Amino acid sequence: MWKTPVSPASPLRQMPASIWALGFVSLLMDISSEMVHSLLPLFMVTTLGASAFTLGLMEGAAEATALIVKVFSGTLSDWLGRRKALAVFGYALGALTKPLFALAPGAGTVLAARLLDRVGKGIRGAPRDALVADLAPPAIRGAAFGLRQSLDTVGAFTGPLLAVGLMLLWGNDFRAVFWVAVIPGLLAVVLLVAGVREPPPGAAPKRVFPLRRDNWARLSHAYWQVVALGTVITLARFSEAFLVLRAQQSGIALALVPLVMVAMNIVYAASAYPFGRLSDRVSHRSLLAGGLGVLIAADALLASSAQWGFTLGGVALWGVHMGMTQGLLAAMVADTAPTDLRGTAYGVFNLACGVALLVASALAGWLWDRHGGSATFWAGAAFSAAALGVLAAQRRRQPRA
Repeated sequence: MWKTPVSPASPLRQMPASIWALGFVSLLMDISSEMVHSLLPLFMVTTLGASAFTLGLMEGAAEATALIVKVFSGTLSDWLGRRKALAVFGYALGALTKPLFALAPGAGTVLAARLLDRVGKGIRGAPRDALVADLAPPAIRGAAFGLRQSLDTVGAFTGPLLAVGLMLLWGNDFRAVFWVAVIPGLLAVVLLVAGVREPPPGAAPKRVFPLRRDNWARLSHAYWQVVALGTVITLARFSEAFLVLRAQQSGIALALVPLVMVAMNIVYAASAYPFGRLSDRVSHRSLLAGGLGVLIAADALLASSAQWGFTLGGVALWGVHMGMTQGLLAAMVADTAPTDLRGTAYGVFNLACGVALLVASALAGWLWDRHGGSATFWAGAAFSAAALGVLAAQRRRQPRA
């Protein structure tokens, strides 16, 4: 079902400057984070001797922590009527945890650093997404989320590229690379403070206490359908750390393994904005269905063989799936939630996805240890097919949603 056409002017020209600034803040922080995270699975397994199950449990717990914290940060941003200050605090916490990875003597310190880093992500995530929704004109909201996600993902492939270069230059010195990651994180905080302005008082959301029963009742059935979809899709897409482990099985040099994340994020960055813009004109549910089909194909390739060609093809399709679905789900939350409850709506959405990610990543790690990498990715394909079933069932009940 086609929607009302947007203005003929380019969405990029209509985009507020603060949304561009938020995109570049995300870019810098992702450079910092991915310099660490692209190497962390290898650091844990080869240097610290952790198992795949331990890695999956840590990654699931870390990402779940970020998504759960978003509930409280989003609700607080609605209550205060201000979002930027929470975002600044979250980005600053993320930047200041990076030295802990460089200093970590064992897996326990890495886990603590990972959890603190994700707490920072959780604090900034929902207020930032709600701020994008507050700033973006409704007709280009999908494009705005796609632009921010695309810039975020440019950082997500630049970080691993820097990590690979520094690993080659410094003879696989993980800890030295982790120290360098501190710099772009601090630059992100400076840009956020100087370059992003919240909407003027007249356009700011009304201050309410979001957790009152009458406010919960204002979250519509359509919104809860989006929450259900996001949860099932997250079950199908476990931590990307397992993409790195699959690449390691292909036999390439250790320092080059993070290139798998570079490939995934290049595709993700290239596709996020075009699909975000497309989502302003076409059925959201049809686009989600296409994204799940792409994820099934990605899992099938990754499950079929650990050879480099299969791995690279699966990783590229994984990036297409991310570009099709992540900005779209964020826009769907904004479309179905009241303006003054957007922070809370993003928080609840991310809470559900956080629990699902913890379960999915722990299960993926258990399958990897017991049955190998192929079983992990076949299970992902099965969950993706289940998510398609949930989407089809929702469309039958509400075909014009």
